[in-house]
Amino acid sequence: MKLDKKKILEYQQNRSPYLMIDFAEEIIPGKSAKGYKNLTEDEWFFKVHWPGDPNMPGFLQIEALVQMCALSILSLPGNKGKVMYLTSANNMKFIKKIIPNDKLYIETRIKSFKRGLAICEGIGLANKEMACKAEFGLILPEEIKRYNLKSG
Repeated sequence: MKLDKKKILEYQQNRSPYLMIDFAEEIIPGKSAKGYKNLTEDEWFFKVHWPGDPNMPGFLQIEALVQMCALSILSLPGNKGKVMYLTSANNMKFIKKIIPNDKLYIETRIKSFKRGLAICEGIGLANKEMACKAEFGLILPEEIKRYNLKSG
């Protein structure tokens, strides 16, 4: 499955300027997602982080990984357009600056997805070099509700 920006907006809830992905080149529902973000000089964060030395903030790099990986779950039957939340981020590494005119290529994988809880990992490459990586947890609240036990 491939999604352009217009189709991505059908699957997940982030909108500009907080949408951190432009194209999903390969989505394997429930397994993985790969794609990219083209970083233009006009990105809102380059103007403020840091003047004279613009680079993509680390938390937005992680957000790009999260948004790409979420497509792996949101593309499963019945999940299109649902809300997903980040619950944790671990083993984050920021190795190379991501600067204006870079293409952030993103590769993500779901290690486990059970009862609405996902354990994931992702990497970001800029100019074919590792720029960032992280492990993170995602939650699909609507799915979690199905498994809540009611006290009697």
